[in-house]
Amino acid sequence: MTEKRRKIGFCGRTRREFVWESGAGFGAAALSSLLSGDGFFGSTAAANDKPFQNPLAAKAPHFAPKAKSVIFLFMYGGPSHIDTFDRKPKMKGMDGKIVDVKTFGRGGHKPGGRIVEPRWDFKQYGQCGKWVSSLFPNVAEHVDDIAFLHSMTADSPIHGSAMLMMNSGKILSGNPAIGSWVNYGLGTVNENLPGFVVMLDPTGGPISGAKNWSSGYMPATYAGTVFRSKGAPILDLAPPSDLPTGVQRRLIDSIRDANTRHLVTHAGNDDLTSRIASYELAYNMQSTAPEAVDLADEDAKTLSMYGIDKEETRDFGTRCLMARRLVQRGVRFVQLYSGGAHNDDNWDAHGDLETNHNKHAGRTDQPIAALLADLKRTGMLDETLVVWGGEFGRQPTAEYANGSGRDHNAYGFTMWMAGGGIKGGVSHGTTDELGAAAVENPLHVKNLHATILHQLGLDPNHLSYFYSGLEQKLVGVEPIEPIHEIIA
Repeated sequence: MTEKRRKIGFCGRTRREFVWESGAGFGAAALSSLLSGDGFFGSTAAANDKPFQNPLAAKAPHFAPKAKSVIFLFMYGGPSHIDTFDRKPKMKGMDGKIVDVKTFGRGGHKPGGRIVEPRWDFKQYGQCGKWVSSLFPNVAEHVDDIAFLHSMTADSPIHGSAMLMMNSGKILSGNPAIGSWVNYGLGTVNENLPGFVVMLDPTGGPISGAKNWSSGYMPATYAGTVFRSKGAPILDLAPPSDLPTGVQRRLIDSIRDANTRHLVTHAGNDDLTSRIASYELAYNMQSTAPEAVDLADEDAKTLSMYGIDKEETRDFGTRCLMARRLVQRGVRFVQLYSGGAHNDDNWDAHGDLETNHNKHAGRTDQPIAALLADLKRTGMLDETLVVWGGEFGRQPTAEYANGSGRDHNAYGFTMWMAGGGIKGGVSHGTTDELGAAAVENPLHVKNLHATILHQLGLDPNHLSYFYSGLEQKLVGVEPIEPIHEIIA
């Protein structure tokens, strides 16, 4: 179409100019929405005008919460419980012995195998006398603030489905992550930051990728937002830099325009309403997010405490300190991943257990201990729930004919929780003498999720979202109890 033809009917303006200058006719709608909200058009019009409701607006919990925020330290790949926090003294001297113990991992079902005895020595720590291996000497100093869960079980010994279960309560994709449920149930107390933040390992994301922090069948507003520890914290947040400044401003302002709210609300389109709220959040985050993760105002002592002054601990230490700053500013749920990609880039020690676990424990032990100490020092541990663990544990027997590698173990493994109204210095549940399976007070991932929601003041059996004809719940259809034995 020629320039001449395009100008016909638009008073000498091009079609593009006409649409831009008129704002697509939305200016009058915006004015109408504002006047209507003030009652200018009378009671009848006002009665039919539903005000815009931000889906991230703060909501009252079901009951008084013990915790305001959660920091989930996800050890992707499956750390070995019997080499970290679940001491098995009877395994000493059994190295290489063939035993009859049923296992189920990546290699399928096996009736027995060669024992790999724990490769690290254990010592007792704290007033509670908890045994911890030499892999975590710094975390060990905080055992009196930690509740250890030694009888965790999951439904899958395969990374992809086990990750989805630990994050969303289901082994299939398409379900909201626990951070999304928290976002949905409580909203946010800081309109300038997302309620659910995810920080990945520099080697990459975990298997299944963004499905682990997806909002599933909920609006995208509730999904996790990935923050980076270097450079701009959030990718693609700012408008394209090649646009003129004035155009950038008009684009941003158009996102916040009341007319958009008016049209979306009256169209009854909740998904569009949610998208508009997301755009507004992005607008606000342009100035707030960089400040929240800027460590320039942290003193040298704090940076050193987190290990940011050392190459080995710098990345995870930076992310742990960023997590503290984020919850300090009202972010509800922060998830940090230790390990990414595949093989020994994460805790998945199939070949050389010593090299793998020395590497990942060495990167995380000091930062995690610093996070616990910092939260306690600032009085935030009482209202911040810290969760540590992977998608499963590891077997007591070797996976291959040679080497110290262990296969996956979903029959029994260890996780721990601290702060946020959780008892310290306690251990709940046990595995058998080889650590192959939970035998006393077995716990399911659903019990863990129920405990997290409960500490945030949400009833896990009543927090629901209607989808596909059902009241969907994070913990599923059957009633699930939180782990009362570890709740203060």
